[in-house]
Amino acid sequence: MNTNMGSADRIIRIILAIVFGVLYFTGTVTGTLGIILIILGAVFLVTGFISFCPLYAPFGLSTTSSEDNE
Repeated sequence: MNTNMGSADRIIRIILAIVFGVLYFTGTVTGTLGIILIILGAVFLVTGFISFCPLYAPFGLSTTSSEDNE
């Protein structure tokens, strides 16, 4: 599997996943919105760690730079 996410994209996704988790587990966001945020946070965390976004692939998008591919 080729990577299609650059460093900045990965960092932003991981930070957002942490923020979503904190919001959910502190009870700031609850109910349906809380469940949606925690699921979205899990997706962001996984895609951030594997450097591959399945939604980028069909559109041929990539946020990698030449130095990220080395």
